[in-house]
Amino acid sequence: MSLQGYQYVVLRCVPRVEREEFVNVGVVLYSQAVDFLEARYDVDEERLWALAPGLDTDLVHDALETLCRVCRGETGGGLPDLGSLGRRFGWISAPRSTVVQPGPVHGGLTGDPRSELEGLVRRLVGRPDRG
Repeated sequence: MSLQGYQYVVLRCVPRVEREEFVNVGVVLYSQAVDFLEARYDVDEERLWALAPGLDTDLVHDALETLCRVCRGETGGGLPDLGSLGRRFGWISAPRSTVVQPGPVHGGLTGDPRSELEGLVRRLVGRPDRG
């Protein structure tokens, strides 16, 4: 099994942008070498409500679903038409001031991007009560 390079960003829910507090809610992983771009998320609503009582978590889920749709290359209905996986990852990883924001871009090597993505979600987003 050969190792391929990848890049990833952690998706953060920032309910009150001015406070700069966040909860990790997802990961997007991109590997140019194997044409892979996918996102996974797991929203811990109790943690978000502790940080921002009354937060509309449906908006958070909608924002995350939009990012998943961009990963899949869906267009129309307000989604950007970005073409290549690299351009889509660039759009997803660009800084923005919205309720869901990307963290810094990190990289690594893997023989299995899908398993790597699942592992990153478990380590970086996973709920403490889920182990």
